[in-house]
This record gives sequence, C-alpha cells and structure tokens, in this order.
Amino acid sequence: MSQDLDLSRRHFLGVATAVTGGVGAVMAAIPFLASWKPSARAQALGAPVEVDIGKLEPGALLKVEWRGKPVWILRRTDPMLEGVRESDPECRDPDSEQPQQPEYARNEYRSIKPEYLVVVGSCTHLGCSPVDRFEVGSLGPEWYGGFYCPCHGSKFDLAGRVFKGVPAPLNLLVPPHRYLSDTTILIGSDSGVA
Repeated sequence: MSQDLDLSRRHFLGVATAVTGGVGAVMAAIPFLASWKPSARAQALGAPVEVDIGKLEPGALLKVEWRGKPVWILRRTDPMLEGVRESDPECRDPDSEQPQQPEYARNEYRSIKPEYLVVVGSCTHLGCSPVDRFEVGSLGPEWYGGFYCPCHGSKFDLAGRVFKGVPAPLNLLVPPHRYLSDTTILIGSDSGVA
C-alpha cells in the first residue's frame, strides 16, 4: 500500500510540475509575443487619415500627411479642369495606364470626383517635393497649370500626369482614398470604392 501511495504522489507531483511549467511558459510567452505587435506609433503612421475638405476653396491646395508622406488635395475649378484636357498631348501617360494607380484614378481627371485631385506630393523621379505652379503660361506656352519639381525639372499637370521629356517616369501617385461624406475624405483606405 505504501508503494501505491508513493506512485500516486509521484504521479501527482509530476502532473502538478508539468501544469505549473506550462502555465509559466504561457505567462512568459505573452509579453514576448506582444513585443512582435507594432507599436502604437508605428500603427499610427500607417493608419488612415480623415481630412475635412468642407472649407477648401475652389483653386486651393490642402496639404496633409499620411504614412510620413505629403498628400495634396486640390479643389479644381472649371478652368483647371479644362486645362487638364488641354494638357493631354503634353503628357507621357495621359490615360493613366501605368499599373501603379488605383482603378478609380484611370479616368480623365485621375480622381473619384472631378473637382478634387488627391495625390502623393512626391516626384516620381527621386522623391523631391514639387511646387504648385497654377498660373497658365508660367512655364511656357503649353503650360495650363500644375506642379513643377525644382530638383530636376519634372512637370506634372493639374491631374498629376507627368509631361513628356522630363526625368520623372510616372504620374504622381494617387493614394488609396474614399469619401466618407461630401466634406470628408479618408486617405489610406479605399474599401467600398466602386
């Protein structure tokens, strides 16, 4: 009987030790696995950004930041939209056929709503930040307004389309975005966009 009791105790101690060790391993693994999760700062850098465009005047440019990149929102006027059409012959990729664009940017104005242009404000050549040159003719007779990169002379029209004969190879990037309302854009998420 003493042998049976001794075996029961050994079995109990073995099971108790295994359970305690397992619980300890799980408790030690929780902080370790949690350290793999991105920090709140890193999550915020990639998080979508809501932008209020309700007070954006026609012809005005709003600059915001998303994922550490400048994003420009331009509220185009009717003459600006006409300038986009006039710039077609000067553009390298007038129909936005290059695959880096979302499907909703493959139209005449490269936008969901013609009135608003949303682009990443970095030149596709070496990443410099172009400046706005909205004055018609300010960069030559075929200039209907747009963006000019002072680093190497690349030109983009009012739809962010790159001109022929400049160093930049691609149109300005249209970031994923969607309209939450008539006055709010969500930059960084385009789920739900047709």
